[in-house]
Amino acid sequence: MFHTINPDILTRMKYLEDINARDRQDNTPLLQRLRQIPPETGRFLALLAAGSPEGDMIEIGTSAGYSTLWLSLAAEHTGRSITTFEVLPEKVKLARETFKVTRAANRIKLVEGDARDHLRNFKKIAFCFLDAEKDVYADCYEMVVPNLVPGGLLVADNAINHQAVLQPVLDRALTDTRVDALIVPIGKGELVCRKIG
Repeated sequence: MFHTINPDILTRMKYLEDINARDRQDNTPLLQRLRQIPPETGRFLALLAAGSPEGDMIEIGTSAGYSTLWLSLAAEHTGRSITTFEVLPEKVKLARETFKVTRAANRIKLVEGDARDHLRNFKKIAFCFLDAEKDVYADCYEMVVPNLVPGGLLVADNAINHQAVLQPVLDRALTDTRVDALIVPIGKGELVCRKIG
C-alpha cells in the first residue's frame, strides 16, 4: 500500500506538512492552523483502516485533507471510499483543492458541516477517525460506537497531548464494555477502540 503512493499525493502531503510546521512557528491563530497529524500517525491510521472489516469509513475533522489522504490509501487498497466532515469553510476549500490535485476525489466524499448532524445515517461503521474540536469528542464517541460493526475501529487523536481535557472520554472508552480500548503512544496519542462482538 505504501510502496505505490501516487506522487501527487506525496507532493501534496509535503506541501501540507510544510504549512503545518509554519503555522506552529508563526503564531497563526489556532482555528486557522492545519493542526494535522504527523506522518507516522498517518501511516498507522492507514494500516488500521486497511485491515478494518467491511463497512463505512468516516473521518470527523478533515482540515486540509492530510489525514484523509492517508485514509484514502486504505480506501483504495480495500476498494472502498471515505466520507469526511469539516465545519470550517476555509478548511473545506483547502481540502477540496487537496483532493483535486491528488486525484483522490473519486474515493473521498467531503461533507461541509457538523458530523453530529449526519452520523445517524451511518449504521455500519468499519472505521472512524476522530480529530476535531475536543468538545465534540464525547458526542461523536456515543454516536459512533453503537454503529460500529463487530471488529470496527474508532480512533481518536490527541489522547496524550490533550489528555486533561479528554479525560472523561478516555475514561468512558477504557471502561466501555462495548469495546476493547487502549491508548497508543504514537504522534499525539491515539485512542484506539475496537467493537466487541
